[in-house]
Amino acid sequence: MDTAIGRITGVAGDRLTARALRKGEISYGELVKVAAPRGNVFGFVSRLWSISSAEDFDIDILGEIAHSGHRFERGVSAYPALDAEVRLATAQDFAAIYARPNVPSVRIGALSQAPERGVHVMVDALLGKHFAVLGTTGAGKSCATALILKAVLDACPHGHVVILDPHNEYSRAFGSRAEVFNTANLRLPYWLLNFEEAAATFCSDDPVTREYEVAILKDAILAARLGYARARGGQRADVGYVRVDTPSPYFLDDVVDALEKGAGKLEKPGGALPYMRLLAKIDAFRRDERFAFMFPPEPVDDTIVDIISRLVRVPTDGRPMTIVDLSGAPAEIVDVLVSVLCRLIFDFALWSAETHATPILLVCEEAHRYVPRDAHLGFGPTRRAIARIAMEGRKYGVSLCLISNRPSELSPTMLAQCNTLFALRLSNQQDHDFVRSALPDGMAGLVGALPALRAQEAIVFGDGVSVPMRVRFDTLGEADRPRSATAPFASAWQRTDVGRDYVRATVARWRHHRADPPAPAATSTAAPRPNDAAGIRITPLPARRHSQPGENPPAR
Repeated sequence: MDTAIGRITGVAGDRLTARALRKGEISYGELVKVAAPRGNVFGFVSRLWSISSAEDFDIDILGEIAHSGHRFERGVSAYPALDAEVRLATAQDFAAIYARPNVPSVRIGALSQAPERGVHVMVDALLGKHFAVLGTTGAGKSCATALILKAVLDACPHGHVVILDPHNEYSRAFGSRAEVFNTANLRLPYWLLNFEEAAATFCSDDPVTREYEVAILKDAILAARLGYARARGGQRADVGYVRVDTPSPYFLDDVVDALEKGAGKLEKPGGALPYMRLLAKIDAFRRDERFAFMFPPEPVDDTIVDIISRLVRVPTDGRPMTIVDLSGAPAEIVDVLVSVLCRLIFDFALWSAETHATPILLVCEEAHRYVPRDAHLGFGPTRRAIARIAMEGRKYGVSLCLISNRPSELSPTMLAQCNTLFALRLSNQQDHDFVRSALPDGMAGLVGALPALRAQEAIVFGDGVSVPMRVRFDTLGEADRPRSATAPFASAWQRTDVGRDYVRATVARWRHHRADPPAPAATSTAAPRPNDAAGIRITPLPARRHSQPGENPPAR
């Protein structure tokens, strides 16, 4: 059917206005075409209204197909004239506009208005220029993200993807294709911290006391790094490359020694307080088993090559993805942990030889926590590390995916760096307005549909797709979905088989920071010591012995 359904009554830069010839023949979101001097101009119906007996509608322009060819192109070379006829797009038009790109691409779903027409995203444009997945809670962000990543990794099985997962959602979705790290198996030693991160870890928050502590700590860490480098290379070793931020090992004992000596030189007790606070903080971290992944008891060794290799999956060894489960990370250190991971990924890419550069995708769940709209919120080093990737990452092969259920709380500068956006349902007016302001002109009609999107649907636009479109994502199998479903209250509250054993196992996991409860200890007839609360023996830490140059400290 190629019958005219309306005529143009107004022409603007990115929009046409038309009047329907017959009422009831046009629907919101329809793809239509209008004859123009050089071909057919295409757009979708973005607004409908009625005045008296007439029915008018707006058309947001997508692009054109010239008379000289059958290839769809974005933009318009010549606008339609007033009174030009408006027709519905045909199946051939759909095939031309939404054809699979002739560059590497992967399928993620189908057009909402034409389910028989698949939707493909261009891999290089999607990953090379950053992308974002936005939507309210329950709209399907995690499943959409998993679907996109699975499609890309199916086509590129030797990829390098790192996911910062604050709620342990994605390990289930990717199974054996992912290396999963948590505080139980992660090794990210303290000497990998740059000085800004070290200061955030050890120094006080109070600005007055912090100023003294920062200066003291900086001298102590630099001296410790230099001491380690000299001990490993001999007195004639070239240590000129060592700075306070250099990712080279050092003994924390040497830092403690420097602080103790500094405190001992001061005559007034009050002058030693900054040193004592730093010593107390370091001691607290070293004694707390929750921080063993950063303050390990084993001797210091230069393990940065192994750490980077496992983090960015070089070689992939059949696991192209790293999932960093942050759900069990102590709140006191989680921001520093994220900062170190983001910075390591960028610095590795920055210093990689161009001929062997390994592109890496960093996926940040709940990105508004790390790069919030308010520059005074969040953790400064993390914000700067992610901002550097957003601004400069594409030059060095580091791509960024930002995922958020509160885009209005996300930094507009960071979102502006994402050249492809997947916008799922957004019910909050602030979020809706924020996404609208981030979109290019002419997308008002598509954005207007955001509150009405069904689950599994999204508006997709940007460099990763040939044209902006409304897509319904393909369905993931139950085993391939992230662990993000809402708790089944109605069915769970019917059960009567949950008892104290469930509480006991939960407490064991809670205390030991382990996914599985520890095996019960062997039965003993000896009376428990006073510190054997709940049957858990606490082993006192051995007395600290100062390390000598070139000597590893004793294991704790």
